[in-house]
Amino acid sequence: MTTTPGGAAPAPQGAPHAAPHRVTLRWSAIGLVLVGGAAGVAAREGLSLAVPDVDDIPVVIPVVNLLAAFALGYLYEGVARALPGTPLAGRLKLLLGTGFCGGLSTYSSLATDTAVLLDHSRGGIAVTYALGTVVLGALATLAGIALGSHLHPRGPDEQELRRIEGHADPHGATRRAS
Repeated sequence: MTTTPGGAAPAPQGAPHAAPHRVTLRWSAIGLVLVGGAAGVAAREGLSLAVPDVDDIPVVIPVVNLLAAFALGYLYEGVARALPGTPLAGRLKLLLGTGFCGGLSTYSSLATDTAVLLDHSRGGIAVTYALGTVVLGALATLAGIALGSHLHPRGPDEQELRRIEGHADPHGATRRAS
């Protein structure tokens, strides 16, 4: 099989020829995720060391997952409303969303802790632990979205309102009232 200069396989015979798609990684974006992730992992580890287990149940893991879910909901809604389409919005999502919240949350530890609880014949607690974290995590995300919406309301687009009300033509020119 031959490839194009970009490394992609050629289009099948009879198919339209499209330019090969190259994925470009920016070192600044990778750096933001790494810095945010390191801070999130450090925060999780600090909480794990500071908060003891309760009756051999690691309570920090659900707590950090809920915090991360809430923060992600708030972050994405608040940033989308306050900084729509700006480079700063993208950088904040990488640093805080993908990086910090990704490092803070740990659903793999949740799965491991659930398996340990099951292994110790604590099935009811294991199911409550796992399902409770997932359901409460979804609710925490919705709460974060609601808070982001409340604290960063979108202002009306004045030009769109004029167009809807019939005071402007679709091309943006204002009509005079008759």
